[in-house]
Amino acid sequence: MSSERDSETTFDEDSQPNDEDMPYSDDETEDELQSQQPPVEPGQNQINRDTEESQEQLKKDCSWQVKANDQYFCEQPQFKRTVFLCFKKSKYAGNAIKTYKYNPVTFLPMNLFEQFKRAANFYFLVLLILQSIPQITTLSWYTTLVPLLLVLGITAVKDLVDDIADILLLSSSEPNSLCYVETAELDGETNLKFKMALEVTHRYLQEESAMADFNGLIECEEPNNRLDKFAGTLYWRNTTYSLDADKILLRGCKIRNTDFCHGVVIFAGADTKIMKNSGKTRFKRTKIDSLMNYMVYTIFIVLILLSAGLAIGHTYWEQQIGNLSWYLYDAQDFSPPYRGFLNFWGYIIVLNTMVPISLYVSVEVIRLGQSYFINWDLQMYYPEKDTAAKARTTTLNEQLGQIHYIFSDKTGTLTQNIMTFKKCCINGQRYGVCRDGAGQLQSHPEQVDFSWNKYADGKFSFYDHYLIEQIKSGKEPEIHKFFFLLAICHTVMVDASDGQLNYQAASPDEGALVIAARNFGYVFLSRTQNTITISEMGIERTYDVLAILDFNSDRKRMSVIVRESGGNIRLYCKGADTVIYERLHPRNLKREATEEALDIFANETLRTLCVCYRDISHDEFEAWNKKFMEASVATTHRDEALDKVYEEIEKNLTLLGATAIEDKLQDGVPETISRLSKADIKIWVLTGDKKETAENIGFSCELLTDETIICYGEDTSALLQTRLENQRNRAGSSTHSSLRMNEPFFQGSKDRALIITGSWLNEILLEKKKKKKKLKLKFPRTAEEKKKQTEKRRRAEAYKEQQQKNFVDLACECRAVICCRVTPKQKAMVVELVKKYKKAITLAIGDGANDVNMIKTAHIGVGISGQEGMQAVMSSDYSFGQFRYLQRLLLVHGRWSYIRMCKFLRYFFYKNFAFTLVHIWYSFFNGFSAQTAYEDWFITLYNVLYSSLPVLLVGLLDQDVSDKLSLRFPRLYVLGQNDILFNYKKFFLSLLHGAITSLIIFFIPYGAYLKTMGQDGEAPSDYQSFAVTAASSLIFVVNFQIGLDTSYWTFVNAFSVFGSIALYFGITFDFHSAGIHVLFPSGFHFTGTAPNALRQPYLWLTMILSIAICLLPVVAQRFLSMTIWPSESDRIQKNCKKYVAEEQQWKRRQSAFRRGISGRRSAYAFSHQRGYADLIASGRSIRKKRAPLDGVLGNSMTQVRDAHETS
Repeated sequence: MSSERDSETTFDEDSQPNDEDMPYSDDETEDELQSQQPPVEPGQNQINRDTEESQEQLKKDCSWQVKANDQYFCEQPQFKRTVFLCFKKSKYAGNAIKTYKYNPVTFLPMNLFEQFKRAANFYFLVLLILQSIPQITTLSWYTTLVPLLLVLGITAVKDLVDDIADILLLSSSEPNSLCYVETAELDGETNLKFKMALEVTHRYLQEESAMADFNGLIECEEPNNRLDKFAGTLYWRNTTYSLDADKILLRGCKIRNTDFCHGVVIFAGADTKIMKNSGKTRFKRTKIDSLMNYMVYTIFIVLILLSAGLAIGHTYWEQQIGNLSWYLYDAQDFSPPYRGFLNFWGYIIVLNTMVPISLYVSVEVIRLGQSYFINWDLQMYYPEKDTAAKARTTTLNEQLGQIHYIFSDKTGTLTQNIMTFKKCCINGQRYGVCRDGAGQLQSHPEQVDFSWNKYADGKFSFYDHYLIEQIKSGKEPEIHKFFFLLAICHTVMVDASDGQLNYQAASPDEGALVIAARNFGYVFLSRTQNTITISEMGIERTYDVLAILDFNSDRKRMSVIVRESGGNIRLYCKGADTVIYERLHPRNLKREATEEALDIFANETLRTLCVCYRDISHDEFEAWNKKFMEASVATTHRDEALDKVYEEIEKNLTLLGATAIEDKLQDGVPETISRLSKADIKIWVLTGDKKETAENIGFSCELLTDETIICYGEDTSALLQTRLENQRNRAGSSTHSSLRMNEPFFQGSKDRALIITGSWLNEILLEKKKKKKKLKLKFPRTAEEKKKQTEKRRRAEAYKEQQQKNFVDLACECRAVICCRVTPKQKAMVVELVKKYKKAITLAIGDGANDVNMIKTAHIGVGISGQEGMQAVMSSDYSFGQFRYLQRLLLVHGRWSYIRMCKFLRYFFYKNFAFTLVHIWYSFFNGFSAQTAYEDWFITLYNVLYSSLPVLLVGLLDQDVSDKLSLRFPRLYVLGQNDILFNYKKFFLSLLHGAITSLIIFFIPYGAYLKTMGQDGEAPSDYQSFAVTAASSLIFVVNFQIGLDTSYWTFVNAFSVFGSIALYFGITFDFHSAGIHVLFPSGFHFTGTAPNALRQPYLWLTMILSIAICLLPVVAQRFLSMTIWPSESDRIQKNCKKYVAEEQQWKRRQSAFRRGISGRRSAYAFSHQRGYADLIASGRSIRKKRAPLDGVLGNSMTQVRDAHETS
């Protein structure tokens, strides 16, 4: 009898998480989890039963049918689906893929609809409509239409039609219809993959005439987004053939080294797998964007309140004065309340410049310019790969200056992901140190000369001459077995052309080992379906390969069984030390010595694996091979059945030794991490590698130090359990107790780090997958039972949320966090948790397809152009060639962008408040009639020409300190993290500053003009002269104010400030001339105003007084602030010359290894997919004609060989 509790248990519920295990695949379905059970017993009866079950399951799942050479097949009634009412359409998509949004008919309405979704654009459209109403408008329509058309005119129409579909490969130009494809656009991997047609289609469908007669029927799965899965059946000539992903060419892959191929379309158009994967990209917005929107909403509210207040004032004025003044009669018999209502809308129009549309245009221009500066930065250019930094978005630049957390991949991001054979242990003896031929240590490394080996790779470097002498002498048979094993136990493919051997490996580690064996005289030359040819110290021998026991992530090892020349059968095996040691014969004399070597290699951050062998008798092999063949043809649970058979033969192994491969840190990684840490940025490493590997890399890149106290999964689990129990106990208690619930997890200020595996992460965060409940006959639940179930789920969700929040709080108390053995989904989950519970700005950086989810989840995603393709780069917001460029991206470009944008926004709001609020003060003297204080053309051009260029240049070019000083003093970065330079306080200060400036701009001229007589006897106190005086004063003040705000003066800045003032006077004199009035009498009313007013010295003295009163307090405040309360930036600016004089290159501290303390073994990184064993076993991998791989991979192979030579 099973309880309710039993039906909800999770995997390994009562067991501790295993640090060595990678959690479940992200792609596992509930059915797959349910089916993860021991495989069926070998035997023909079971195989037949499995075949029947698989065929039934296949028929149930494979409802998609394709008939070759029958264009009407998909139009049959059973393939129709209803689209609208009685109208039906085939469920099969057409071959065309259209990704554009518009056509000539829908472009205008749809584009305008999209444009006016933005609140600001819609707001200005409403203003334009209001300005067209004569009773309301006080401004000419062109003051809004011109800038609105400028914004709406910038549109993008994307147009793409493609006709490449997913096809079933039937035959190709290559032997055995093999087809080589590159899938970089699908999964980001640049190494070639192999597709092969069915043997029967290869044999009969080589000619086009045969293709025309082909009438096969394909039944397969419905279209889906799983790139690595395909299940189907081909029915042809009364025979069924199984189809899998190895026979499908997906849209987006590129065919290489293949002249032609024939196929039949399975999925077309929108049904293709790549289109099924093209989901909506998550739209990212900056923190400043969100804040700016709230501020704009605040301005809207202020605008409405001011307009309402002024409208009420006009109503009161009409009742008290307007109705009683006959000379103000306008022939409209409107009541005072109605006139007040009309004036409300009039003031909405007059004061609309509080939220100018040019704000959004200016912000986008600044962001675009900052993006180009990133693209043009030569100090972020990586010459080895001709890779420049690239801003792939223009909307996130200022957010680069506000990062709190960086989430980084390890392999290929912190390391180079180029593997080099460095050391080894053979028969308990360690090799790889600098020694001469006699075994004596050398003080000066001297590279081994491999000229005696005609197959040697000239780029391979090794410094232990003693090992070479041992190999040449032939006195140590174990050394021969060791390198022979490396040359024969692998799934590497080889291509020989022009006397050159080019290897294609499923993982860089495996390729490094085969290359090492080649240089030491054991050269892998060629292979067929069941043989492999090796050159052993110049002697070629061919061996029969009886079986290849391929690698997978659960086995962590691979083996080959070969028949040697004497007829002996031997198994060679290599794999992770944890799995090899479990399978060793009890009597292995060199076990302890090899384990000691593994510890030493691991402490040097080298990636290790063990190699071993076993002799097998003929009888044992025959019995095992029978089971092996039975498991190989199983149609269900084949992988599990094979793994079980492999276990039977991989036992009682004899240990030969261990290899050590180096995956070097990229240049500048420790310095970059050190600087980012000083900038108060916390760095988390999220990797799929083993715990020991990740921990040692943490030490080598100085993320961890000898003083760091490390907490592991079990420690974290205990701390969180204690905290959760305390929170439960304190629930509902006093306020004092609830406050104590937020106490820190760790006492004191010691340097702490958290290292946790994916298994522990699932355990702690309650993310373990549950088994699918079996169907049971149940009675309907009562209302009370449903209520209890709902309450139970609510409590479980609350418990889970509290546990996750506690984990984030604990992890954020640590200086560094390393999550290892995590899946791509877990990487994204960790990022999402920090975003959710810390409300912090996050950045994720990686180089592979497994980092894409994390990159898309973070606020900012950075891709590195590495060895794992371009998938991460294509999904990123910024990209470059090396991790070390991240410090410049954040500490220089990010900080500058943040400072520039904040300064721009503060000044922009200030200058528009100073400009707009003058209308309010003027309203008290014009009966609140919504009359403008300036000329219409001045209002139109103020934000477009008179005050735009200086602030734009500040937003593009300003810098408080140089780039070198920004890197030298990382603490300057903290300003952005704490939102110091732009927040609601700064916004209201800008509003207050603008209001005070507007008061001065209005009342100084007003007081000066009151009862004033000019020198020519004329009174200059008319409205038009007053408008020119106020406008001129404003132009001087706002342009001089941006001069005070500028930290980095160039000729361009000076020209923009004085040029804007000169431009104002030039246009004003032109617009006030008699000539333009004659041409456009209705558009220009201020004829002669500027020439008459500006020749009055009294007016200039008035402007000087206004400018002085506006700016002198600002100058005094800045002086006192820099003298008494200087900021970090002020102090650096003050001592700038001294720092420049003593400028020197940042010194890299030596990497600190924790030697001889505790072993941290860095496991051998097999490929995360199976190798080429299936392809080799099929016998169809041997090519009679093929272009060299160098021609396919281009610079990739050359770069790998260069890396081997230089390392």
